[in-house]
Amino acid sequence: MYVVIVANAPGLDLSPYRHLLAAADRVIAADGGGTALFAHGYTPHLLIGDLDSIAAEALAAYQAQGVAIERHRPDKDETDLELALLAAVNLGASRIDIIGALGGRWDQSLANVSLLGMAELRERQVRLIDHPQQIWLVRDESAIPGAIGDTVSLLPFGGDAHGITTEGLAYPLRNGSLLHDRARGVSNVITATPAQVQVRDGALLIVWTARAR
Repeated sequence: MYVVIVANAPGLDLSPYRHLLAAADRVIAADGGGTALFAHGYTPHLLIGDLDSIAAEALAAYQAQGVAIERHRPDKDETDLELALLAAVNLGASRIDIIGALGGRWDQSLANVSLLGMAELRERQVRLIDHPQQIWLVRDESAIPGAIGDTVSLLPFGGDAHGITTEGLAYPLRNGSLLHDRARGVSNVITATPAQVQVRDGALLIVWTARAR
């Protein structure tokens, strides 16, 4: 199952993501993400959160349409996006794309990136998408579905990463290491496709930025 989650980024424009929303088996609005969906004419299958951010007219419209709404207390431990991810897992999602999780407050953006490490997501393909960038977590190996000239950064996640081997990148690694407190893995470039990365120990955040074409 393919699930798209829309979070509450300021001024979120969903135009670049229409193909994802059209392909999704389920669309989940994480609180204020429902406002962007409403503004662009979309109806989510589920609205979840403490509902302190969604516009009143969007909430009223979804209530009238019979959208499934899961309201949580404001003093909950989880963020709205975390709740949305857990809901996607409960739906049986094997692929999850998250839109609108970056930008705005730094604490929220950093926390949203950290959520990629949730134990519940280990066997699922999960991406944070902020056009023209994508972020995902690799614990073993991954293709990088970019084109020649695209920028790729490899960032250790949760500690140092070892046994890293790359293919198709300008600055290759062969059984190399990247340290969590150094920036060596930033701003590599795809030189051949398909580009790939493997990691033996630890985890890497892959940040792929598509070059303007």
